[in-house]
Amino acid sequence: MSATVSVTGVVKNYRTVRALRDVSFDLAPGRLSALVGHNGAGKTTLIKLMLGLIRPDQGSIRVLDEDPAAGEFSARRQLGYLPENVAFNAALTGRETLTFYARLKHVKPSKAWAFLDRVGLTDAADRRVGTYSKGMRQRLGLAQALLGRPRVLLLDEPTTGLDPALRQTFYEILNELRDDGATVLISSHALNELEDRAEHVLIMNRGLLAAQGTLSELRSISQLPIRVSVDFAPGAGVPAAWVNGASVATPRGRMLLVPDEARKMDVLRAAASDPGVINIEIAAPTLDELYAHFLNSQESAA
Repeated sequence: MSATVSVTGVVKNYRTVRALRDVSFDLAPGRLSALVGHNGAGKTTLIKLMLGLIRPDQGSIRVLDEDPAAGEFSARRQLGYLPENVAFNAALTGRETLTFYARLKHVKPSKAWAFLDRVGLTDAADRRVGTYSKGMRQRLGLAQALLGRPRVLLLDEPTTGLDPALRQTFYEILNELRDDGATVLISSHALNELEDRAEHVLIMNRGLLAAQGTLSELRSISQLPIRVSVDFAPGAGVPAAWVNGASVATPRGRMLLVPDEARKMDVLRAAASDPGVINIEIAAPTLDELYAHFLNSQESAA
């Protein structure tokens, strides 16, 4: 599977600030990737480089097999972008705004208006954008990012200001684009939202790529323990086999910290054969925990 976005050895400095330090990764088609990191980690700089708004000091970036900072970046119309803070002409209506962006992408305005309905702005389409709330402006921004069914979609904190129902619709739209072969990159602090949605995670810290991979790969690399909670029937007691240095008491049984998938399966087999066990719950390291682990590991190594 060829990459739609390739970042190789990229360095970017702003005077004395080292924004990016030798960053390399690929983004594949048909995959939703998450770009996570604290403020100042280099996330927005990376997105600006992919859009061709700035150039790297060293290294190279290819988007749809073109240099985005080149004078003739013909693939630009195949990109969708939603900045963290959207800004539109307050005097235009929502429909006029989307018509303007549709013409820039050579999309018929009549085809663009369907996106107003998709993001819940049909009733406000002919109101001036200056009367919109922050959440409504964010919805309009999402609509313009989706114009032309982009092959690469770059989203910076896209769910800011969205209510839960629209947030669910937003991810449904992204899943459709991904299933259609688009490359989707979300930069976000909302790690809990991305937990079950991101197929590839890029963890940035102080301009460095601290870690990347699937959640499964990151869990394996981190060697953080898996939590297995076992509940016992009232009066059954806790067998001695469940009490060891890697377990702690819970109100209804024990929670065991197991180091890997093989040990987890051993615990599950033992639990399944124990007549006193009435419930088993498994909690793998969360994206929040993985993020904290890799940042701490990098800080310790620095």
